[in-house]
Order: sequence, then C-alpha cells, then structure tokens
Amino acid sequence: MQEFRREFLRMAGLSVAGGAAALLPNMPAQAQHEKHENWPGFHDVRAYGAVGDGSTIDTPAVNRAIQAAYDAGGGTVFFPAGTYACYTIRLKSHVTLRLDAGATILAASVPSEGTTTGGYDPAGPPQPWEAYQDYGHNHWPNSLIWGDGLENIAIVGEGLIYGKGLSRGEGNEQPRAESPGVGNKAIALKNCRNVTLSGFRILMGGHFAILLTGTDNAVIDGLTIDTNRDGIDIDCCRNVRVANCAVNSPWDDGICPKSSFALGYARPTENVTITNCYVTGAYEYGSLLEGKWKLGTYSETRKAVGRIKCGTESNGGFINITISNCVFDRCRGFALETVDGGHIEDIAITNVAMRGVVHSPFFLRLGERLRGPAGIEPGVIRRVLISNVTSYNAVAEYPSIIAGLPGHPIEDIKISDVFLHQLGGKDAALAAIIPPENEKAYPEASMFGPLPANGFFVRHVRNIELSNVEIATETADARAALYLDDVDGADLFRLRFPQRKDSGQLRLRSVSDFRLFGCQHYADTAGSRFEDKVI
Repeated sequence: MQEFRREFLRMAGLSVAGGAAALLPNMPAQAQHEKHENWPGFHDVRAYGAVGDGSTIDTPAVNRAIQAAYDAGGGTVFFPAGTYACYTIRLKSHVTLRLDAGATILAASVPSEGTTTGGYDPAGPPQPWEAYQDYGHNHWPNSLIWGDGLENIAIVGEGLIYGKGLSRGEGNEQPRAESPGVGNKAIALKNCRNVTLSGFRILMGGHFAILLTGTDNAVIDGLTIDTNRDGIDIDCCRNVRVANCAVNSPWDDGICPKSSFALGYARPTENVTITNCYVTGAYEYGSLLEGKWKLGTYSETRKAVGRIKCGTESNGGFINITISNCVFDRCRGFALETVDGGHIEDIAITNVAMRGVVHSPFFLRLGERLRGPAGIEPGVIRRVLISNVTSYNAVAEYPSIIAGLPGHPIEDIKISDVFLHQLGGKDAALAAIIPPENEKAYPEASMFGPLPANGFFVRHVRNIELSNVEIATETADARAALYLDDVDGADLFRLRFPQRKDSGQLRLRSVSDFRLFGCQHYADTAGSRFEDKVI
C-alpha cells in the first residue's frame, strides 16, 4: 500500500502541474475509500459538507471543494457514491471532477415561482449578436456545470450526470429557458483550453448535454449520452478529439460541430476528429443507458434526429474535419452545411455504417440564410472526401443531396466505395419534378420537397467524382439513380444501379465535361455539354 500511495502522490503532483489528467482510473477499491481528504490535492466533497442524499442541495459544498482545490494550485474534487442534488457548479482552472462509480450529480428542480433564492446562475445580459443563434448558444452560466476562460480542467469517472431539472430550451416550456433560476445545459465551457471529458454518463442533458464554445485542445472520450436534445456541440473550437462515445438523441443532433457568432465574431471550428462513435435517434431517452433499447414513437412530420452534423450555425465554417469508424442507427444521415457565410474545406468521412436512415444518408448544403452581421456573402464547400460507407434501408423520399447555389457551386467532391440501399417504390410523377432552390430556407433534407432521384440529387456542383458506388432500392423506383443539374465536371466510374437497369438511371441537365465509364450494362459516354439528357 505504501508503494501505491507513493505512486498516487507522484500522479497527483503531475496533475497539479499539468492539469486535466484523468486521475485514479485504476485505483484499487480499498484505496479509493480511504480518507481521501488527507491526500494532497484530493478533495472529497463530503469533507466540505456535501450530503449526497438526492434532496439536500449540495452546490455550496461542491463549490467550496472546487475553490479549495483551486486555491491549493489544483487538484481533484472527488464525488463518492451518492446522489448530489446541485444547481450551478462553477469549475476552476487546474481542477478535475472525479465521479466515482455510483455517484450522480443531479440537476435540481427549478425553485418555485416567486422564490428569491436558489436555482441556476443567471444566464447573463443579452448580447448584441443574440439574434444570430439560439438562446442557449448565447449564454453559459445558466448550466449545471460551467466554466469560462479556464485551463487544464477535466470531468472523469464512472458516475452519472442527470439533468433532470434542466430545461430543453423549447419555447413552449414552462418555465422558459430565459426565466430566472432556470438552467438549460448540463456542461457548458467557453473560451477554455486543455479539457478532458472522459468515462461518465449523461442522462437528459437539457438543450445541450455538452456545449463547448471557443474551447481548444479538448478530448471527449468514452461517454454515454442519453438525452432529450443535442448531445455534444463543438462550437468555434480548435483541436478537438471525440472518440468512443455513444449518443442517443431522438429529438435533436447527436454530435454536432458548429461555428456560430456566439463569441461576437466568426471563428471556424477546425482540426476536429470524430471516431469510433455510435449515434442514434431511435430510442426513448434513458433506454440506451438502461440497456432496454425501447424504440421511440415517430411520425412523418417528427422523424428521429440523432445524427452527426456540421451546422446549421455556420458563420465561421469548418476546416480540417475527419469522421471515421462511426455507426448511424435509425437516425438522420450525415449533414455538412454552410448557410451563414462560413467556409467548409478539407473534410474526410470514411468507414461509416448506417441503418434505417430517415432522411438523406448524406446532405451537403451551401445556402444563403446569412444569419449574421450585414454584408456577409455565401460561403464555400470544397474538398470533401467520402469513402467506405454502407447505408441500408434509407427512407425513399430523400436521396443523398449535394446542393449549392446558382453562381456558388459546391466544389471538389470525391465519393468512393459506397453502397446506398434505399427503400424506393416511388412513381414516375416524381421523376419529372424540378425542385425549388429555397436558397434562404433552413437547411434540411426535406427543404426541397420530393426529389427526382433515388440515389443522388446533385445541383450546382463543380468537379465531382463517383467511383465504385452502388445504388440499390428495395422496391422498383421510377426515378433516376443520379440526377445532375448545373454540374461542371462529373467523372463517374464503376457505378451500379437499382435492379441492374440498363437505361434511365442518369438524368443530366446543364451538365458540362461529363464522363461515364466502366459501368456494367452501360456504354462509356463522354461529352462536353448535355442540356437535358437521360442515359
């Protein structure tokens, strides 16, 4: 035991110096339950007055422990098994929160109307740029756990963060998210650096289970999130790693890089990797954590969400993003959107498996909502690679969509080694539709209405290459597999089409520099210009 204690003290010293280390991940059970308060740099919340009975408000004790750790130059604030009902927990630099197995931080209920004490920290005054993003993106203190301008911080362990008392940020909620004392985020970090979130679970995280804004050098690893709106939002951040996470978010997005104007200026989200993650919108929240996998109830107007999406907030854009080895289960497909002037450049998506996608498997949209300061112009999407993807049983109405604007094409798209299986079954009436542009509409796969393709709808694009792509339909479909409109430079190699049809699978409208080659049942075809041609 003495050898173990010496090793622990060495680790604790490194933590204070380097911060944000995930302390004690493999500490023997006997040592974990010794007198932690006597260990340098280690602060058990019960030693500061926390009760952990699920009803006593433990916020003052928790914040005292955090302050003591900070005053000592850094350390670990430890939550042993118990349920700690809290309002706003205020993080400090060089402090790690460690949730032991059996420990729950419970978001306490909002005090009754008219109560003058208690509740979550005030959201803060309105910002001049408030109208450019949702209310929840403009404010951080009104959260269960939050910090601003911090460094070397971590939340780790096997415990649970239960946002029972948090608002979902919906306008019809009572009390509303804007009301005094209401909190609407489980974890909110602004302008922080060197952040680790590892191992714990979140149930019902409010509007955002995790919201990082302007936060750099962050690692999010091994979380299980079962929530009633957004899972992980990464807004205006640099150098973020999301790995080994499972997110069930039936009512909103699962993992969502954004680039809003919430900081008062446009800042890109860049150098982000998302890998080895599972996202779904299929299950009632709580069902994933319980292991019951109870399917939710949806309708044509309220489909599951739960996906990975870059957007919609897109003032700063997205640069250098990779998404790999991820599973989409009965949710919307991957979305890449810039509608507020930001640039999207150098995106790689590979090794993705999807089942039961309820919207487009892939949705790439360059639009001009332009929600931001006056004078901004439409952005760009360019250099996007998609490879090694399988999608099974996707909804019939929405093929994969790659849609720019007239005069602002999406550029340099390469899609390879992809199998897209759609339900199909649509008739010839849809094949004749010319969808509206809807330049300023909210970006979503349903924004154009029914589409005249069952595989890909591609409009206002320059330089697109598809190779080793198969499109299949469960039921015969009268629409073209590929619909290309206003496309300059299309190179199609080794494509396979539904039911092995040998005609009518490509519709070309205003297509220049076109080549089709190496496709079974089809003669190689090339041309400098096709105004309206069916192949």
